[in-house]
Amino acid sequence: MKTVQVQLSEDLAEAAQLNRSNPSADAARLLALELFREDKVSLGRAAELCETPVEAFMEFAGQRQVPLHYGTAELEADRQTFQRFQR
Repeated sequence: MKTVQVQLSEDLAEAAQLNRSNPSADAARLLALELFREDKVSLGRAAELCETPVEAFMEFAGQRQVPLHYGTAELEADRQTFQRFQR
């Protein structure tokens, strides 16, 4: 994966409570979360973009009170997928 280098002020990194040992990972997770919150990417894509397992990303979103956008359409798609695996 190609990377982009971004510079943040110490004040911004501190306000965002970025981990001093790996601020890039924390910043990527926050950016991916915002993309998901704005419905610009799916949950799976957001997790993929910040190289975080989906389950961990879901927990991260929940800790920040970001709803998971899981409605009846997603439920039905998951139900159909589950049924295909049952055969």
